[in-house]
Amino acid sequence: MAKRTVKDIDVKKKKVLVRVDFNVPMKPDGAITDDTRIRACLPTIEYLINQQSRIILCSHLDRPDGKVVEELRLAPAAKRLSELLRKPVEVLSECVGPKVEEAVSKLRDGDIVLLENLRFYPQEEANDPDFAQRLSRLADIYVDDAFGSCHRAHASIVGVAQYLPSVAGLLLEKELRTLSGLMGNPDRPFAVMIGGAKVATKLGLLENILPKVDSLLIGGGMAATFLKSQGYGVGASAVENDMLDHVLKLEEKARSLGVKLLLPLDLLVAQKLEAGSTTKIVSIAHVPEGWVIADIGPKTIEAFSKELNGCKTVFWNGPLGVFEIAQFAKGTRSLAEALANLKATTVIGGGSTAEAVEEMGLTDKMSYVSTGGGASLELLQGKVLPGVAVLQDK
Repeated sequence: MAKRTVKDIDVKKKKVLVRVDFNVPMKPDGAITDDTRIRACLPTIEYLINQQSRIILCSHLDRPDGKVVEELRLAPAAKRLSELLRKPVEVLSECVGPKVEEAVSKLRDGDIVLLENLRFYPQEEANDPDFAQRLSRLADIYVDDAFGSCHRAHASIVGVAQYLPSVAGLLLEKELRTLSGLMGNPDRPFAVMIGGAKVATKLGLLENILPKVDSLLIGGGMAATFLKSQGYGVGASAVENDMLDHVLKLEEKARSLGVKLLLPLDLLVAQKLEAGSTTKIVSIAHVPEGWVIADIGPKTIEAFSKELNGCKTVFWNGPLGVFEIAQFAKGTRSLAEALANLKATTVIGGGSTAEAVEEMGLTDKMSYVSTGGGASLELLQGKVLPGVAVLQDK
């Protein structure tokens, strides 16, 4: 991961194309509900301002499928960035073409412009070489600061790097250093807590990280598959039957490696995964027919908290229940609070886990909160991220 960064290249008074990740949640009226990803890019942008660079930002927002969708324009992100920087950020209505080139030609030292949503162009996700070349014509240097998109082989992530000197931004550098450190030499004991809906999406991570951890804690919807593999009934909970053999092998491997594998001891079950549904706490041996697992129970919260309390490093990815519904969020909230109070290195693996921590106001209590859910998972699986591979080596 020894990649050159924006500080290893001369950017003074140069035109710099910066790929950021402004894929932030917005209300229909354009109000941004969580600006974490915008704030995360501030160190790189402020460094470039101080270097009097002429800054051309580009990002995607959601999935417009190659068409212009009015409510997915990036103007609200430009407005929020302007507020944070306390300086104007011009937003353009296109990404490439004569109007964009003219606007960029008029930039003065330290000026910032934000291109329109990259995914309004089908060529972006297709990694079209012509589109990448047209983007690259806008700048002298390319900086990738969009860790959350580095696992995508898109034109603005890998294509542009074929035409411009390409380096990492300060956020990307920090993400790579922090997450790679987990796989290298973490302070021990080292625990990993994994939740979320499906084993399939986390299997690569589980297999890769198992030999490196002391404890593995499993919650969320995926716990149903683990419990079924051990012979427990899970009511009407979703089970990945095609993952049962993989789970059994993981459990066997954990035993052979001396890794403590903690599964739920009790559960909050509901008649339906809907707000206001009837719920009750049951042991894992007594999940009623027709009921669904909605969260971990109080004994599990206590056991998980006790296990984490003795750890020096903890990585957490995936809610431990259906966090979006308040009555099913106690497990996730309780463990987030437990992590916030640990005297340990605590790393949150992006995505919905980061959103939960942010919503609770605990981001500053964690050692690091990643901005990339899918990207962090792929990195910890041992995969080479396309957006990192194309950057210049030190």
